[in-house]
Amino acid sequence: MSETVATIAQQIRQEIHKVIVGQDDIIDQILICLFAEGHALLEGVPGTAKTLLIKTLAKVIGASFNRIQFTPDLMPSDITGTNVFNLSTSQFTLRYGPVFTDLLLADEINRTPPKTQAALLEAMEERQVSIDGESHPLSPLFLVLATENPIEYEGTYPLPEAQLDRFLLKVIISYPTEEQELQVIANWQAGFNARKLESANLQPLEDPAAIAETRAAVRRVTVDESIQKYLVEIVRRTREHANIHWGASPRASVALLLASKALAAMRSRDFATPDDVRDVTHPVLRHRIVMRSDAEIEGITADQVIDEILASVEVPR
Repeated sequence: MSETVATIAQQIRQEIHKVIVGQDDIIDQILICLFAEGHALLEGVPGTAKTLLIKTLAKVIGASFNRIQFTPDLMPSDITGTNVFNLSTSQFTLRYGPVFTDLLLADEINRTPPKTQAALLEAMEERQVSIDGESHPLSPLFLVLATENPIEYEGTYPLPEAQLDRFLLKVIISYPTEEQELQVIANWQAGFNARKLESANLQPLEDPAAIAETRAAVRRVTVDESIQKYLVEIVRRTREHANIHWGASPRASVALLLASKALAAMRSRDFATPDDVRDVTHPVLRHRIVMRSDAEIEGITADQVIDEILASVEVPR
């Protein structure tokens, strides 16, 4: 079944590359979230195709897609929906909010107050929302792909640690290389239009149950006890490092396990290796640790600290 996961992953990559130039690592990290049933926080400057990538993914896997533009005046009911009184029937009926979808793009999630941000917590953790005391299940495929801008802080509300911890990975999207940017220009000159994805001739997955099957295959990937100890030790070292104020929680250990299993399956294996763990450690942990203020003043980043931790933990044979 791991070969099936690798095959499906490659099919998705090929279709996405009809629209997106480069960003191979970014695409793989989003696929890890898709296959491991985890959410992703995408950080990058405007214009780096974050929204386009997510819309393309939805079309390729045949998923429904909704987008919420987070603003300071957004209310929780604008996300979840609300009960509306119907005069003709004298009954309340539920008007579903945009959270009732397969792929939800939470655009600039840090631009809305904490009360509205919290409306996503139950949806992300339990795949359901509560409206007027009644629980409503979400799509089995439900996935939150949230974006934030790293350079604008005025008028933003930093995500609380409890919400950050719900994201399986934090994906950093950087500028393309010169060669990739030239290719983007060439594509537009040749007639490509990001607002007309139907012209990209995207071929959706033939089997509607493909994603469910890949998720089942990922769950069956085995992780040796020595690898389990290895990833737990990495997480525990974040709680002891001199430059970290708060280390990663036990949920981070689970996230590291799940992401490693997904990556192993994408690499056509039914078992995880230390390399799988190391390759997902940065996106799993970078948003789950709180740096000391003096370390931040010195310019020390979370990724640099994670590099030190990885170098200090003995790799199992």
